[in-house]
Amino acid sequence: MKIKHLRLSALALLAAGFTLQLASCVSTEREVSSAATDPRSTYTPPPAGSRVRVSGKTVLNTVSATHSFSDPATKDNFILQLRGPRVLTAQAHLIVTSSTGDTLRHEVLPARALLSHTDIADPQSASVRDQEIAILQGMNNFFADAHFMQPAIPAGSEQPAEVDAKTWSALREDPATVGFDYTGAGGAERRMAYVRKLRKAVVISQ
Repeated sequence: MKIKHLRLSALALLAAGFTLQLASCVSTEREVSSAATDPRSTYTPPPAGSRVRVSGKTVLNTVSATHSFSDPATKDNFILQLRGPRVLTAQAHLIVTSSTGDTLRHEVLPARALLSHTDIADPQSASVRDQEIAILQGMNNFFADAHFMQPAIPAGSEQPAEVDAKTWSALREDPATVGFDYTGAGGAERRMAYVRKLRKAVVISQ
């Protein structure tokens, strides 16, 4: 009886050992399979100089400046961003934001409007490259200090027909108002100012 009991015990131990060895093999295979995947290979950065689809939202050039405008105590942000597939057919986005991030003005101009104040005598007869260079140079000079003036409405100025009496009166009453001169669509000279009393930016055509 003792011999039979010992044999059963030996068989049980042998089976248990085989089970542990099998489990160990399975665990090892899982670990090897998991370790074969390099986590660093899950992201592949795009190669340098890769081509990006060009569309109407493509930013070709951006210039910016800070200047007193809506508040004498702070400076607002003036941004001119050229968007489009080509310089000549692009649109220039004029964006003015306050020091706190509020958008005071967002106006869209044709890129060719920037040709009005360049050294090109006849923009229409100039080469495409010359016109593109002139537009980019015009962007660099867009926010020149000479384009800002204070007060925005000089004494003796007549009220433009497109400006209502309430806005004109508020501008005249505030000598600290800053004016910004720029060229709008069609080459028209425009002046932008912020009416603090009305809490809005207005454009005064000249």
